[in-house]
Amino acid sequence: MRSQLKRGFTIIELLVVVSIIALLVGMLLPAIGKARDTARVNVSKSNLRQLGVAHKTYAADWSDRHVTYVRDNLGLYEGNVQAYNAAIYPAYEGEGRFDVHPGIVAGNGYDLSGNYRPWGYWTTLGNNVMFQAINFPGPPNNSSGTDAWGWFRFGVQPKPFQDYMNGRYQDPIYFAPKDKTLLEPLEGCFEIPGEFVAYPSKCNPSWASYALSPAGLFSPQVFSDNGEGIFWKAPWELPTGYKVPSFGQVKYPTLKTHMLEHHWLQNVKVPCNATFLGCEPYYFNHSFQSQPVTLFYDGSVRLMGVMEAMSSDRRNLRQTGLNGLWSRDTPFGPEGYLIDDAYDFAETSYHILTIDGVRGRDTVGTE
Repeated sequence: MRSQLKRGFTIIELLVVVSIIALLVGMLLPAIGKARDTARVNVSKSNLRQLGVAHKTYAADWSDRHVTYVRDNLGLYEGNVQAYNAAIYPAYEGEGRFDVHPGIVAGNGYDLSGNYRPWGYWTTLGNNVMFQAINFPGPPNNSSGTDAWGWFRFGVQPKPFQDYMNGRYQDPIYFAPKDKTLLEPLEGCFEIPGEFVAYPSKCNPSWASYALSPAGLFSPQVFSDNGEGIFWKAPWELPTGYKVPSFGQVKYPTLKTHMLEHHWLQNVKVPCNATFLGCEPYYFNHSFQSQPVTLFYDGSVRLMGVMEAMSSDRRNLRQTGLNGLWSRDTPFGPEGYLIDDAYDFAETSYHILTIDGVRGRDTVGTE
């Protein structure tokens, strides 16, 4: 009786199996990538929800007001902390720190010499721009490379606000998981204890992924109609232009953005903006495909697309015949917030230049 010989797979059978496996992998990879992307977006949403709670807690302790790093009457001194110090403290020589207008303290940490000391932006001449919620082009605070900068980019990280979070300037909660440009240099920071980490060889401190609405950090009068159809007044020409408003002044909490991802992180086509130095990404308003994770004043968090903002602005413009939802009258010009650097035909400065500030709105709602 003959024993049966065991037969292996033929080449054709192996190719069929490999093809099936490749097909399954090809079908699964997009799903896995989408699931990973969704997970990162959900983490970003969670970060903003927690930041929203911290803002409300801060406001409960500070007369219902937004966090601020400037004196309410800074407008009397052209928004210049140097001029403020010279007027309030006649003996001020220009380099004081703690006995004058307070600096923006990032936290305490060790320097390269092993000394434990406070870090921050002090009220020296070169740091005047840091005491602007946003620095408008031109005088009185114009200097090279500082247009559009300001503490709206990092206002949730310094003291006193960080004490309502995790007590650190560098913490994962301030960064969107998809914001690799900011996260990669920061990886070493998260492992080092302390309020502020200053080890250039291990990590490079950075501003947050999430930007406050600068229009909401000035008195609403700054972005209000001046009676002649112009929706902007220089805050340094108003006695209380720099006075941050209260949360009670918010008129449309479900329609006014509070914080959002400042970089273009959703539906990204290219990693870097060639018009910027280095490999800085395009901003959230630089593409009609952008959908930043957004915190609204009512505490809700969702993706708000640039197309939604542009559509809402056009609808309001047609209805009023005068203006849209954001001001074309600021020193940024009619194009608005760095829109000349946009990736495509995006044309909006919602969140940044909202008419009426916290009393305005950035959308009329999803359609």
